[in-house]
Amino acid sequence: MNPKVLIVTGGGRGIGAATARAAASRGYSVCVNYLHNHQAASDVVTKIQERGGEAIAVQADVAQEADVVALFETCAQKLGRPTALVNNAARLEKQMRLETMDAQRLHRMFAANVIGTMLCSREAVRRMSIRAGGEGGSIVNVSSAATKYGSPGEYIDYAATKGAVEAFSLGLAREVAEEGIRVNCVRPGFIYTEMHASGGEPNRVDRVKIQVPMQRGGQPEEVAEAILWLLLPAASYVTGACLDVAGGR
Repeated sequence: MNPKVLIVTGGGRGIGAATARAAASRGYSVCVNYLHNHQAASDVVTKIQERGGEAIAVQADVAQEADVVALFETCAQKLGRPTALVNNAARLEKQMRLETMDAQRLHRMFAANVIGTMLCSREAVRRMSIRAGGEGGSIVNVSSAATKYGSPGEYIDYAATKGAVEAFSLGLAREVAEEGIRVNCVRPGFIYTEMHASGGEPNRVDRVKIQVPMQRGGQPEEVAEAILWLLLPAASYVTGACLDVAGGR
């Protein structure tokens, strides 16, 4: 089996799909996780296979512990023990102020964005750690520039979940540094992805890009390249870092 095996959560669209394709082009076998959109994930897999790569699509809700365990077991059975993980799956809900948010929304957001990241990282550590007979590996968590600005009036719950992801990433990086595992973050800014439609404003990037020093939104492929650098041996002395991919904002 390929010694380079990557799991990408939320790999059927946007940054996740771009990461899956970029990783495959660098020799990774890729497990493309998805929640609902089987067709999108299958399309990513097909494109990788057409270019001579190896990939599978696996449905799992990262907020559900049993699903996460099954995701990692399926990957191990079909591709081999994972050596890299990109926690990209995230939830975004309609733009609103805090006083109109209910507890159910907050539970959904934290379950998907924080608990999901932690559960997937736990399963990765169990398989990658040299303490557990693994050969080490790399985890990259996808945060957001919302952690720096808070997204007032729109997504302060989303910003809060990503702040938690960054704190978790730093702690885990230090916890497993001696076990052959590196843990880092990327912090994308305004990126053209389908996620903005979930918040009720599909063209949001065009509205806010004037806030960016480079005066444009980013592309998923630009974030994917930063993720891949953090995964690869080129970043072998980097752990506990959070890399901004936000056009200078």
